[in-house]
Amino acid sequence: MKAVNKFVPAIVIFTIVAIGVIAFSSKQMSPSDTTMKGNDGLYPGKIKVGHLVALDMAPLFVAKEAGFFEDEGLDVDLAFFSNPGDNNAALAGGSVQFNINPFTLPYFGENSGVPMRIISTAGGLEIIQVVMQGQYEVETIKQLAEWVKNNPNQTLKVGTLRGDTLDMILYRSFAEAGLTYDDFEMIWFNDLLAMVESFRTGDIAILSHIKPYTTDLIVNYDAKVLTNNDEVWGKGTPNTTIVVLEDFLAQYPETVRRYLRATYKGFELIVNNPEQAVELLTGGNYYKIDNDVLLYALKNQPKEVLLHPNVDGMMMAIQDMVQQNYIEQPQQNIVKTDILDAVVRELQ
Repeated sequence: MKAVNKFVPAIVIFTIVAIGVIAFSSKQMSPSDTTMKGNDGLYPGKIKVGHLVALDMAPLFVAKEAGFFEDEGLDVDLAFFSNPGDNNAALAGGSVQFNINPFTLPYFGENSGVPMRIISTAGGLEIIQVVMQGQYEVETIKQLAEWVKNNPNQTLKVGTLRGDTLDMILYRSFAEAGLTYDDFEMIWFNDLLAMVESFRTGDIAILSHIKPYTTDLIVNYDAKVLTNNDEVWGKGTPNTTIVVLEDFLAQYPETVRRYLRATYKGFELIVNNPEQAVELLTGGNYYKIDNDVLLYALKNQPKEVLLHPNVDGMMMAIQDMVQQNYIEQPQQNIVKTDILDAVVRELQ
């Protein structure tokens, strides 16, 4: 059996160790126990959703602010996490019923014995971007490879989160250009907002991050985009996905259906009326950036409501995780989109 990489900073250590410890209590104490199951497949209580803050979570936020969850008869509360590992542990422990996390994280959970299931993307295309300080005059990964070759005495600092989609996009895009992490000084963060601030202050040269924060860096700090997740893994490969535990999916399919209906409507509103979306998002104070930047980010998204994940693209990243010994080879498909597919057919 392949050993899992021991050198993994906070995000992965907390995920692999903590959720494995919590898994027993989640099965014993989770409010999704069969004794609470309603006859109609509806979860009998308040639904808590763990999330980070990225542009592809805007459908969640808009659905909340616009009342789409209420329209579906769901009582939804949001719980912010600054670290994806903490978000994963909350789902494993039963303190949230849904979470939105980078799609790599459910595989860490599954690898640790916690049966997590991806039911949809969170919403949004081309969300992950690799950006570089404008002073280097580099605008593609290929040009970056040339810069590294031509400047052997300079080592660029690169900021990312290990084990996250932000790690995986760098790993593959660098490899395709003949680069490795050894060509750089890798700075491993465990806080998404701290990464952005480090780029703003010029402490790092390259950042793998997410819209709308990369949008702010492009508009206000002269950052250049080297690549994005659609370019690296293919259209529809997500940044984050909507995840539930396997037993919750089995016991509360109607709750899942209604949740996805509200999410779809939130995504649709963003695509059709970004100005209204920004107004709703401002009311919730989700993004710590100027409204003009947020509106720019939404308007420059592909005009398509696409929630079905590109599993082939995701598996490219998962195989890279296996290659780096982050996880063992997945033994089953954890992407379950039957309910999503029915919702999309209904609403399109």
